[in-house]
Amino acid sequence: MAEIPERDRPREKLIKKGAKALRTRELIAVIIGRGTRGRDVLAVSGEIEDVFDERKQDVTIENLTAVPGVGKAKACQLLAAFEIARRFGDLNEGLRVTNPEEVLCLPDVEAIRHRQQEHFMAITLNGAGEVIRARTLTVGLLNASQVHPREAFADAITDRAAAVVFVHNHPSGSLEPSAPDLAITRQLTEAGELLGIQVLDHLIISKKGHRSLKQAGIL
Repeated sequence: MAEIPERDRPREKLIKKGAKALRTRELIAVIIGRGTRGRDVLAVSGEIEDVFDERKQDVTIENLTAVPGVGKAKACQLLAAFEIARRFGDLNEGLRVTNPEEVLCLPDVEAIRHRQQEHFMAITLNGAGEVIRARTLTVGLLNASQVHPREAFADAITDRAAAVVFVHNHPSGSLEPSAPDLAITRQLTEAGELLGIQVLDHLIISKKGHRSLKQAGIL
């Protein structure tokens, strides 16, 4: 850290200007504290930032310790800080969605696009179309027993949501809805009508793109 001018050192910058003034790699630099011989802390934190950018929420200790200069202790500190941020801050909250493309831009939705297992999400919205919460309801192959209306709408009721959007990924890359996908969509739409919570859409996403069941005329 000594080779970095004092005014540009992440910790001093945070103290003087606050955390919001720091770039991501600078925040990481504050957490890890120091670099290695021949590589300053910002160089190391830049590589760590690349790992998080590439793998999103799938970062593991093994991914982090593959960065030269990052041992298990630092990797644990980083993952702990990431989890605290995830628990106490919803990056989707307050964002307004009016079409499938805007749903796809939500951080939690983008995070499941490349997952190797199917993730089924519910995004609750207020009357203005703003996101209240985005939650993963199930992980694994979808069937009617896994995605039951009782669980699917429990959080929407707690949130006093006016509407909900369902999203799930297809690890195979296919965007065609399966028979279980169609059955679940019908079941959830009917349940939403009874509860007074509108199902705005059910999106299938994959690395190849997305498909809106509403736009397809299925919902």
